[in-house]
Amino acid sequence: MLIGLITAVLASICYGTGSVLQAVGSRKSARREAAKASTAGVTQHGGPSLSSTAKAAMTWEFIVGTILDFVGFGLGALAARMLPLFLSQTVISANLVVTAVLSVKMLGIKLSRREWTSIAVVCGSLVMLATAAGHEGSGQTDMATHWWLLAISVLLMVGGTVVVRLMGAGAAILAGLLSGLGFGALGVGVRILDGVDPFDLVTFLSDPALYAILVAGIGGMYLHTVALQIGSVNGATAALVVGETVLPGTIGVVWLGDASRPGFGWVAIVGFLLAVAGAVAVAWFGKHGEESDTAAEERPLQLVDAPG
Repeated sequence: MLIGLITAVLASICYGTGSVLQAVGSRKSARREAAKASTAGVTQHGGPSLSSTAKAAMTWEFIVGTILDFVGFGLGALAARMLPLFLSQTVISANLVVTAVLSVKMLGIKLSRREWTSIAVVCGSLVMLATAAGHEGSGQTDMATHWWLLAISVLLMVGGTVVVRLMGAGAAILAGLLSGLGFGALGVGVRILDGVDPFDLVTFLSDPALYAILVAGIGGMYLHTVALQIGSVNGATAALVVGETVLPGTIGVVWLGDASRPGFGWVAIVGFLLAVAGAVAVAWFGKHGEESDTAAEERPLQLVDAPG
């Protein structure tokens, strides 16, 4: 349990730091597009184009952030196999705290008292969850579940990308939520993946859960990048938190056998609900806090300010 918690915390730090660095890279790319006064960086709906997102991914900050994401992914995968999903995913989602704190220094974002209070609620709820967590389930499921996970992952990532592009500039929170659902599906896939222990290459490569992990991971990273380009870094990350905790946490308890300590079920439920509520509060306050920032600071960062 302790090793799993340490692993999840390290994954959280990597993800949080990576998110801020990716936001720095995304916004640097957006400034360049705006400086050119070009409409090439936006779709007809006002959102970032594929080429704009690709350019954002080529900045050094974004590249370093992506490397940290991969490190976080590896650590998160280990944590998902050592802890109940409702604990591992929620601890990993505490990267919101890292993101918020670093964004103050690196992005010049000012956090309100309400945002700090919401972050404190998230931290307190994580302590409750860690206290209440019991054993993790085996992760053994029939093959039909693996195929369902792959189908749902494809539907979420492909369908979600289309919807986000159609919504354009107003899709930041939705993009963050969908990216979180992708990372949540990734966590479930890691738990149920066959051929890992003991390692069997043929079983590993033939498991649909492996391809669900790839689809959900790649799609989740793309949608998170879009969310960072067009919205608040804290708001997008908080929406991601909701997506990557609620669904996998529920699946872990209902289908995979995750459980709390005897007599601590209510603590786990309250902690889980508070963690989600705190994340939603940061998303809400972060979104409106950014809208109230000075125009001189924010307008150059927004691709949607370009005429389109």
